[in-house]
Formats: sequence, C-alpha cells, structure tokens
Amino acid sequence: MPLKDQRFRGLLYRALNPVYARDPLSGRGAERYGGRFNPVGTPALYTALSPATALREANQVGDLQPTVLVAYQADIGPVFDTRDTHALMELGVSHSDLADPGWRSTMLAEQPVRTHAFAQTLGDQGYAGVLVRSYARGMGAQDLNLVLWRWSDDTASLRVIDDDSRLERM
Repeated sequence: MPLKDQRFRGLLYRALNPVYARDPLSGRGAERYGGRFNPVGTPALYTALSPATALREANQVGDLQPTVLVAYQADIGPVFDTRDTHALMELGVSHSDLADPGWRSTMLAEQPVRTHAFAQTLGDQGYAGVLVRSYARGMGAQDLNLVLWRWSDDTASLRVIDDDSRLERM
C-alpha cells in the first residue's frame, strides 16, 4: 500500500494480550517490555496492515496464545516508509539492520539497539511512525507493520472499531 504525502489512511490491526484489551490505545505493553522500534520506557503501538500479520506478530514464540484481535481506523502522518531504500540509506540504515534477529538479546543486555536509535531519529524528525515489513516467522516483504510512537495528536488519529462496546465488557 503506497503512502500518499507520507500519511497512512485505512485499517490497522493488533492482536493484543487480553491483559491490555480494555485499553487498546495505551501502548503499555511495548512501554513495559520494549520492542524492535522502542526501548523499555517508551510507549508504542505495533499494528499491522492485515489481521494475519497481527496474529503472527503477537505470537512469534511457541504456540498460539490467547489474543484479542482489534481493528483501528487510522489517519496518521507523517509515516516513514522503509520500503524506500534510498530514504533508508540516507539515514544510514539498511534492511539487514531492520531485520536484525539479535535486537532483543542486545536490548536485554542493555546495549544500544540499532533500530531504537533509528526510531529515535525518526521521532526527532517528526514522524509519527514507521511502516516496515514483518519479520515474524513465515511473513514476507508484502506483510507490513505500522509501528506508532504518536497516535493521538493533531497529526494522528487512531480510532478503535468497537461499535458494540465489546472491549468494555471484557
């Protein structure tokens, strides 16, 4: 899906741990544990452009665990598109940097994580998030995530699709 004017408009999906299902806009899980594009202490929403990608992302280790699949209506920008190899290279980042399978071990060892520095640079440049392929097992270049650092300000709108208030009853 191409981005127009560095904005993403459309549906996004997350497969949430049920612990966080009542507050699907919090970013607390990523803040507590860190992620590929956010260090511990920094909230983020890891969303996907398809339900299947969201499920794979949420269940990368072991067997399928209980999850709550949530859809969002999004109008967010600016978004950095990592499929633009030239723009990525201008920031000194390669696709192999993004795909680094050792990022979590590096983070747990309290060493600098290349993708955290990349995300910080993008945030400093005013980006609300980054569009990046999924690196979950079985996913390909067409399976995309949108990782958000800002999702509720004058440049970003993210609305949970829950017309029947089902999440409130969990």
